[in-house]
Amino acid sequence: MIPFIEREVVDKKKWVKMEEISDMFALAGTAPGAIAVNAATFIGHKIAGVRGAIIAMAGVLLPTFLIVLFLNLIFISVQGNPHVEAAFQGIRAAVVALIAYAAIKIAKTSILDKSTFVLMACMVVMLVIFHWHPILVIASGALLGIMIVKVKELLHMSVPLDSNKQSDIEEHKEKMSS
Repeated sequence: MIPFIEREVVDKKKWVKMEEISDMFALAGTAPGAIAVNAATFIGHKIAGVRGAIIAMAGVLLPTFLIVLFLNLIFISVQGNPHVEAAFQGIRAAVVALIAYAAIKIAKTSILDKSTFVLMACMVVMLVIFHWHPILVIASGALLGIMIVKVKELLHMSVPLDSNKQSDIEEHKEKMSS
């Protein structure tokens, strides 16, 4: 759903920019529930307020609910079939590929410099090796991000705050010289 939502609202409809959708997906991942539903709700709210949020949420939930209901009925009747089991192995691999693709696309707008790359790598280590809870990883990322920006400001270093690095660097230099 994430690549589909991104393609529709960024590339086709041009309702939001790539940087905004990355932020929306990040925020959607922190809220309880499915990322696609949360992201659609945020996008709907940005486009048309509360009414847009409700319509977007229903637009994502209703078809998904009906499809899952239909697939469940079919699955019950073909459960145990070796062809179905083989198909699910392929589907699981495809889902991993879709998640990896979404992660790469989001990384392109979220990894802004060496410090954000190191921060991302540390958070992956905390998740994979130390099994930190995702909420702890998000909170730590937020706190470390704030600390990194403050340290860079004290050292008069450039602080890109989105993937449009050049304009951020120029803005930051103007702020620091004022």
